Amino acid sequence: MFSRHLSDYIRTRTSVTCLVKPTLYFRNLTTGAQTAVDDASRISNLILNLDPKAVTQNLETNSVSWTPDLVNKILKKLWNHGPKALQFFRILERHPMYTHTDTSFDYAIDIAARLRDYKTVWALVERMRKRRVGPNPKTFAIITERYVSAGKPDKAVRVFLSMHEYGCQQDLSSFNMFLDVLCKSKRVEMAYNLFKVLRRRFRADTISYNIIANGFCLIKRTPRALEVFREMVESGLEPTLKTYNVILNGYFKAGQMKEAWKFFLEMKRRKCEMDVVTYTTVVHGFGVASEIQKARQVFDEMIGVGILPSVATYNAFIQVLCKKDNVENAIVVFEDMLKKGYTPNSTTYNVVIRGLCHVGKMDTAMEYLDRMKHDECEPNVQTYNVIIRYYCDEGEIEKSLDVFERMGSGECLPNLDSYNILISGMFGRKRSDDLVMAGKLLIEMVDRGFIPRKFTFNRILNGLLLTGNQDFAQEILRAQSKCGRLPRHFRL
Repeated sequence: MFSRHLSDYIRTRTSVTCLVKPTLYFRNLTTGAQTAVDDASRISNLILNLDPKAVTQNLETNSVSWTPDLVNKILKKLWNHGPKALQFFRILERHPMYTHTDTSFDYAIDIAARLRDYKTVWALVERMRKRRVGPNPKTFAIITERYVSAGKPDKAVRVFLSMHEYGCQQDLSSFNMFLDVLCKSKRVEMAYNLFKVLRRRFRADTISYNIIANGFCLIKRTPRALEVFREMVESGLEPTLKTYNVILNGYFKAGQMKEAWKFFLEMKRRKCEMDVVTYTTVVHGFGVASEIQKARQVFDEMIGVGILPSVATYNAFIQVLCKKDNVENAIVVFEDMLKKGYTPNSTTYNVVIRGLCHVGKMDTAMEYLDRMKHDECEPNVQTYNVIIRYYCDEGEIEKSLDVFERMGSGECLPNLDSYNILISGMFGRKRSDDLVMAGKLLIEMVDRGFIPRKFTFNRILNGLLLTGNQDFAQEILRAQSKCGRLPRHFRL
């Protein structure tokens, strides 16, 4: 039964191009506002399952009425499938009846930068200039963030300082955006040094100081954050509520519970106009420290003083209850949230689903997944990956494959983690059929533009050889060669 399930599954997933006539598919699309999301899902799936030549042929000859909204939805759907997303973008660049917007270019630049294909990044920037749709400060924020994430902060600084060479002048807003990128990537010292050099040139404001202080709080250096605020006051700027919230959050992040509570009480004593962010910070901070009663007390106090919780407040409280208390109490709060008219978002559902999975209530977790769809809250890749991971941990490979197939049907396309979780799960039972399936998933990964780790290739090769699947091991070696990874010397 299991081997047949796997065979049927992989056959239906790898023979899409034989079952669908792409030209007819594209021509029958309806692209009204109500069907744009469905159309984006269907087109994204087709792009993933067709070979590159077929994609080019069908996109160039179809009669779809392309709009920026539809194109951007497709790029977002293909976010985790970079090469396919960029192929789609390039094909539409040549379309006689459609012109990319600056937003579409920014999506493509971000995708190329995530792939560390910087040659393509700068080629896209040049094309933006030629078409007079940018680049804009957001474009450079994307590029600098990706350079920092890739461990190239010096390059990010040079990019920021050279913005004007691309027709985009630096101003205070872009300066603050750049400082925020460095700080959130924990390059706070670099951000602070640049801040000291350039703050007069850009006339640094309260937002600038808040960003630097928050950066020090993120690395649990609250005293340095306080020094930055003293500098702010000395420069003639008044602290804002955001300023106080940053310090409060910094104390909690550093585990300084007494200092955090004292600071919160001092804010109340001085009659600061505390907001929902202030209370959410305290609720989450005490919850993370396992002080559930204190968190609940502050949550109730918040409502008592007339500050309505936000969805983010409920998310923080529900997460705390799931992790530190019990999931039943979390669900009580979730249901209370609904009764009061709040609309949960994907984060709310993800927290509840993860909590249910953690205590082994997988069927209930699946009910909440269906409930998300009913509430018009789209599950994201994290939602599915959590469920797939827990099914794999329980040895329920068939159920994990069912969830994975549901992703592939267009609800939410899998990412690299989705494949890695499933492939690791296949090794739990060490069956020959499982290892063949792991190999087929690996080949699908490569076909969709993912680059598996060398460990993943070698693990699957070893498993196939040990279970007598030498012929299929040859296919894995070809896939490994295709994505540019040199295999070890295997004697097949």
